[in-house]
Amino acid sequence: MQASDIAAHVPTVTVHDPVSWALRVMAVNRLPGMVVVDGSGRPLTVLPGTQVLRLAVAESFQQDPALARTIDEAHADLFWEELADLTVGDCLPAKRAKPLTVAADATLLEVAALMCREHSPLIAVVAPDGSLSGAITLERLLTSLAVSRPES
Repeated sequence: MQASDIAAHVPTVTVHDPVSWALRVMAVNRLPGMVVVDGSGRPLTVLPGTQVLRLAVAESFQQDPALARTIDEAHADLFWEELADLTVGDCLPAKRAKPLTVAADATLLEVAALMCREHSPLIAVVAPDGSLSGAITLERLLTSLAVSRPES
């Protein structure tokens, strides 16, 4: 099997989208991460879910657990809404790593190796022109591997 055989269409976000929108898109679609694309539909970066969440949590709370404990429960549940003015681009590091992509003809072993190496449950699949043709989630990869060969 090739990457294109198991790639699924996934919603994407751009650097201009609000962080709160990116979180909602990821949650509603039950995605393990988010693909950020440019205006031409080419992947800029692929963020595992924990990195998408990191966009919404203020650095001060990430660095100091005691500070996070000072926020009462009612407000702690709404922390990410306070970042409504921030865009995905505002929160991305200035120096981004190359997006986690494979070619449409990549083998499932290549996909699995990239996921392992980069600790990412989401890999973008790109067409020969570099545009996004779909994505492979860890769940989709494991399911495909599990059912591709009959039990011995």
